[in-house]
Amino acid sequence: MDAKVQNIKGVGNVESRENSYFESANKLKDYKVINRAGEDLGNIKDIMVDLKNDRIAYAVLSFGGFLGMGTKLFAVPWRALELKLYEHTLTITLNVDKEILKKADGFDEDQLPLTYEELFKVYAYYGYQPYWQTGGSDQTGLLKETEAERLDRIERERLRQAEAPERRI
Repeated sequence: MDAKVQNIKGVGNVESRENSYFESANKLKDYKVINRAGEDLGNIKDIMVDLKNDRIAYAVLSFGGFLGMGTKLFAVPWRALELKLYEHTLTITLNVDKEILKKADGFDEDQLPLTYEELFKVYAYYGYQPYWQTGGSDQTGLLKETEAERLDRIERERLRQAEAPERRI
């Protein structure tokens, strides 16, 4: 059976074989990604590897549009994706609401690969500590931030945006 065969719930069948706990990253391309509510969030377009840090950095998710028109690309921290294998069926889940993904900054394919600065913003948007930084996160990579730190960060961001020159169109 083709490894890319999927149903509308965003799962794919993994070939029945002795060692079905490993899969080629290339075969993950085009897999559907769903959220916990079972909503379609798009397909994995690419998987980006950080050559400096020897690890998968992020997945490129293709979302929106119709017949390839108006489709946006999004970077998603690799740790934000949950890959589950159950009886040779692979499900890829991103634990975000569809509206959060719609509001995320998308990019064009010619902007790949992202810089560490761009990727830092992506990790922060989804609430993950960048893997190339140490400390400040638990074993899941989720940010540890007190309420006071969060409020302080929001205030600093507001002040920084207020100081930035306005862009005129």
